[in-house]
Amino acid sequence: MYETPLTGLVLTGGGARAAYQVGVLSAIARLRRESGTDLKRNPFGVICGTSAGAINAAAIACQADRFDAAVEVLARVWREFHVDQVYRADSLGVIRSGAQWLTMLSIGWVLARWRRARPRSLLDNSPLAELLGRAVQFDRLPALLGSRHLQALALTASSYSSGEHVTFYQAAAPVQPWTRTQRVAVPTQVSLPHLLASSAIPFVFPATELERDGRREWFGDGSMRQTAPISPAIHLGAQRLVIIGAGRMHEPPGRQVPNTGYPSLAQIAGHAMSGIFLDALMLDVERMERINRTLALLPEAARKQTPLQPIQALVIAPSQRLDDIAARHQAHLPAPVRALLRGVGVSGSGQDARGAALASYLLFQSSYTQELMALGAADVQARRDEVRAFFGWHPAHGPRPHAEVQATSQG
Repeated sequence: MYETPLTGLVLTGGGARAAYQVGVLSAIARLRRESGTDLKRNPFGVICGTSAGAINAAAIACQADRFDAAVEVLARVWREFHVDQVYRADSLGVIRSGAQWLTMLSIGWVLARWRRARPRSLLDNSPLAELLGRAVQFDRLPALLGSRHLQALALTASSYSSGEHVTFYQAAAPVQPWTRTQRVAVPTQVSLPHLLASSAIPFVFPATELERDGRREWFGDGSMRQTAPISPAIHLGAQRLVIIGAGRMHEPPGRQVPNTGYPSLAQIAGHAMSGIFLDALMLDVERMERINRTLALLPEAARKQTPLQPIQALVIAPSQRLDDIAARHQAHLPAPVRALLRGVGVSGSGQDARGAALASYLLFQSSYTQELMALGAADVQARRDEVRAFFGWHPAHGPRPHAEVQATSQG
C-alpha cells in the first residue's frame, strides 16, 4: 500500500542531469528509514515522469512494493553509468549516426539521396533500449496497481505527427482522460516504447512510433511543448506533490556572463535544451504557488464554490549550476563523441570548457553522475527538517518538530 495522504512524485527531464533526482530519492529514502515509519508502504502513490525523469519514474513505479530496494538499484545504475550504456560511443557508431547527420545539415539531402542515407538523429540510443528492457520490469506493473502498492504511473511524450503533448497513464482505478489545449491524456498499458519515446531528446535521439487511438504516430521527448508538468499528478489524484527538477529554479541576481563572441551551435543548442527541459517546470511551480496564495485570500464560502484546491508541494532542485559541474567532466566523454561534439562547439574542460550546457545533457559518465547524485543528497540533507515535516516523518529518537511545510520552490 502507498502512504496517505496520496503523494505524487513528479520527475522532469534533463538527460544525464536526471542523476540529481536519484541522489534526492536516495536521501529521502534514508530519512524515511531513520524515522522508523512503515517501510512496506510506498511513499509515492502517483508517479509521473518525463524524458530521463520518465526512466527514473518507471524504474521506481515498477518496484513500488520495495521502494528502498528500487532506489538502491537505480542509484547503482546511475553511479556506474558509462555513455555506451545509453548511446553508441564507438567510432563506427558515431560515424553511422552523428557524422552522417551533421553531413546532411552541412551539404543538404543531395548526398543523402545518392547514398540512400537517412540518419535519424545525432546519436544511436539502441544501447539504452537494451538497458531499459532489462532494468524496468513493466510486467510487474498490473499486479502492483491491483494490490494498491501504486495508484498510477504516467509517462509523457510529444507527438511529432499531431503536435500534441500526450500523457500516457496506467492507473489502479479508472481515471477519466483529460484534454487541454494541445495536451491530451491517454489511458493505456504503459510499456518500454512509451519510455523510449518520452526520453528521445530532440535531434539527439531518434523518435519512437507508438499507437494512439488506432493510428500510428511518431513521438519524441515529453519535455517539448510541456506547459504544465505538474498537471498529470493532480489529475491522477495526488493530494500533495514532491517535485524534483534537473536545473536551478532561479539564478542568483547579479550573475555576469562574459561575452566570448558569436555563440556556437553548442551554446544555442544548450540554450534551447534549457528552454525545453527547465523553463516549463519553473513557470508551472510559480503558477501553482500563485493559485495557492489566491485561494488563501478567499473567504471559506468562496473557496467551497471553486473547483480549485491548494496543493502542498515540496520542490527540490539543484543548488548549484549543473552546467558548471558538466564543464569539469566533459573531457571524460569518449574520444569519438568528443570529436563529434567538437564540430558543434563543445570543447575543453573546467574554466576553458565551451558548450558545457549541451554536454550536461549527454554526460552519462560515472564521474559526472556521481557528483550530481551527491549534490542531490546534500540538498535534501540541508533541508532535512523541511522534508521530514512535509511527510510527517520524525527521527525515531528525539523531539518531534511542529513546523508545517508550505509549498516552496527553493533550491
